[in-house]
Amino acid sequence: MQSSLIGKIEKAKRYAQETERITFYEFSASIRGDNDSHVTGYKDSKWNCTCDFFSHWGLCSHTMTMEKVLGGMLPMKALTTKFENGD
Repeated sequence: MQSSLIGKIEKAKRYAQETERITFYEFSASIRGDNDSHVTGYKDSKWNCTCDFFSHWGLCSHTMTMEKVLGGMLPMKALTTKFENGD
């Protein structure tokens, strides 16, 4: 393996451990809930989800899950919930 590729692999490992380097601005994911799966996403500084609760409240367990999973990798304006004590 070329030394330049080895260097890139090592850098990728370091970046992956330093998640504060990463900021998501747009994404979508399917979350399998207890009753059904829903597509949750973030685009144009707005959350969206296909569940009924989101259509009434503008947030839901699915969007809050993504906030918690992605943590510091989201822009500050994407955070709608403050998780404390590791919860």
